[in-house]
Amino acid sequence: METRNVTILGSGPAGLTAAIYTARANLSPLVLAGEPSSTSDQPGGQLMLTTEVENYPGFVDGITGPELMENLKSQALRFGAEILTTRASGVDLGTRPFAISVEGPSEEDSSYFTESLIIATGSQALMLGIENEMRLLGHGVSTCATCDGFFFRNQAIAVVGGGDSALEEALFLTKFADRVTIVHRRDALRASKIMQDRAFSNPKIDFLWNTTVLDVLGSDSVDGLQVRNVLSGEISRLDITGLFVAIGHQPNTALFKGQLDIDDLGYIQTMDKTTRTSVQGVFACGDVQDPTYRQAITAAGSGCSAAIDTERWLELAKHEAAQSVASRQG
Repeated sequence: METRNVTILGSGPAGLTAAIYTARANLSPLVLAGEPSSTSDQPGGQLMLTTEVENYPGFVDGITGPELMENLKSQALRFGAEILTTRASGVDLGTRPFAISVEGPSEEDSSYFTESLIIATGSQALMLGIENEMRLLGHGVSTCATCDGFFFRNQAIAVVGGGDSALEEALFLTKFADRVTIVHRRDALRASKIMQDRAFSNPKIDFLWNTTVLDVLGSDSVDGLQVRNVLSGEISRLDITGLFVAIGHQPNTALFKGQLDIDDLGYIQTMDKTTRTSVQGVFACGDVQDPTYRQAITAAGSGCSAAIDTERWLELAKHEAAQSVASRQG
């Protein structure tokens, strides 16, 4: 089969921005966008589950997540990117060119080969796994306070979790909400001492200890939680209009374990403030290598960086190959 100059795994803001830039550099990128049926490989990334996006620069009145991703996809296609709605089932980074296996309907569609690879597979927020959680995602249920806190002005909301991320979300939400209740299944937090001190001293934050969420209540939007005390077994209702789930994120890096340097949290490690990974010709961008910011705009920015890093690496590899040929002929 044809060996591509660059293949991009993932079609969120990072992957599609990388596609736009590599396409404009005449590299004819192939984008393996993922499959709609996959929770960890959703084409368009997590923004496909987001209603209003008001903090992406350039959209004065905001834009829906799916509309933003459709715009990025159309822009990438306009410049010559090829986008396939399929997911990689395996990669071999020990060969040159790199081999990528996909779950295809026929044998001839089962693998692709590429000189360089941009990994933009993102991460997924860990969810509670309760009945109405996904149905109300984007309608009062959120996994990102920075993204959605603005919509909860003067409301009572809850944050589930007990680590630094949960307290950081809660503290940020106090800028907008009247009351923030942290729901935690234990009687002590896992967060750092400084974050605990800040949360305990904030008059807008309450704590609901030894409590788990049984269900999210509401038909079209959140109007409460059904919760259970793990010690007494008592079931009660918590009246809130927003739920922020902050129990962690899982980067989508299973395909690359044992082939790339990955940190203890599962994120791909990049080198020297670039998008380069531990394997020459492999680059990573977006949430798959970013445990800190996890914003659409930072993902898009790193997608741009990955495209430029890839273009420069391909040019250097081509130059070195030409010099090697000339040396042998001389």
